[in-house]
Amino acid sequence: MSPEHARRRRPESSRTYFWRRLLVGVSVLAVLGGAAFAIAWAAAPANQAGGSHDGVTSTTVHGGHPSTTTTQALTPVTLSAVGDTDLGNTPDLPPDPTAYLAPVKSALQGPIVFANLEGTLTDATTSKCSPTSTECYAFRNPPSDAQVLKATGFTVINSANNHSHDFGSQGVADTTAALQGAGLVQAGLPGQIGIVADGTTKVAFVDFAPYPNTNNLLDLPTAKSLITQAKSEANIVVVYMHAGAEGSDADHVTGQEETYVGEDRGNAKAFAHAAIDDGASLVIASGPHVLRGMEEYNGHLIAYSLGNFCGYQNFATGGNLGLSGILTVSMTGNGVFTSGHFTSLLLEGVGQPTLDASGAAASFVNGLSSADFGAAAVNILPSGQISLPAPAT
Repeated sequence: MSPEHARRRRPESSRTYFWRRLLVGVSVLAVLGGAAFAIAWAAAPANQAGGSHDGVTSTTVHGGHPSTTTTQALTPVTLSAVGDTDLGNTPDLPPDPTAYLAPVKSALQGPIVFANLEGTLTDATTSKCSPTSTECYAFRNPPSDAQVLKATGFTVINSANNHSHDFGSQGVADTTAALQGAGLVQAGLPGQIGIVADGTTKVAFVDFAPYPNTNNLLDLPTAKSLITQAKSEANIVVVYMHAGAEGSDADHVTGQEETYVGEDRGNAKAFAHAAIDDGASLVIASGPHVLRGMEEYNGHLIAYSLGNFCGYQNFATGGNLGLSGILTVSMTGNGVFTSGHFTSLLLEGVGQPTLDASGAAASFVNGLSSADFGAAAVNILPSGQISLPAPAT
């Protein structure tokens, strides 16, 4: 303020001074309050602040007033799967089970890795077999093998098969406890759905076998109900089926009801198609102890048998029985197939899985796929990449 202006300024009364200071104080409080509100709004969760920072925001109306909810963008999913897995049969066990699986460990490192446990993890000794029987097989391994499976890379283990109850209810309970103790997700017991996550996407495994003490693939209405339930609880549903006859001559998908040793083993093709129709995004299988072909159905992949993954002195490995593989599939968060890969394996010596650069297993599967499914056959390229046929028009 210049001296000239200072001289012209009138003296201020005490009352005027009071009201001027009050107005200044109120203005400051208003500014501070607005700043505080802005800071709180920016820091609030998206569903409170009316926006989303990381996800996709949707708006719904309740009673005429819009309310905002947030759903996260779904993560693309990659999963790998192998067939029948058995680390021997007590007392015939590999000296070092971790070393036994070491040759293929590098191919099993992923967010979701599935195996069918062809047996039990228990110390129980009373089995389903008569002491004099020569045609009955009961498989058990130490509960500590669950930790071996976890360390090798597996995350989801199936118990829907003809050996999960080899040692009765005690064997089932011990197996479940061992898997849970190792942090492995189990699926396949009656009513049991295994759910895992890859990022923001939930994947449900609904596993079936032709037995009433598992999720029963012969009970189609209940199977549909379970798949529907899984679809309501997860973004993607993967169905596993332990289906079909067994042996080196059981490598073709017949499209008919199959039997083995007097058991109804289901119609694998009809069941797989029904599973896709009911909401599954992928169907995988084992049980025949030999590889089978792969089919595209309504844009989805069906792998009818991944054969034996490992079996320390358990399974025959001659001819086509010694061929195996690791199936890897990538999908969108909504279950749309984006890519796949098949890693060929050979079971050598005592049934140890090893990587096979020759691709013999892939060539074998391609021949089966072409013979059984024609235009719907899935093709495995020399690189191992999977090519789905163009959808039929």
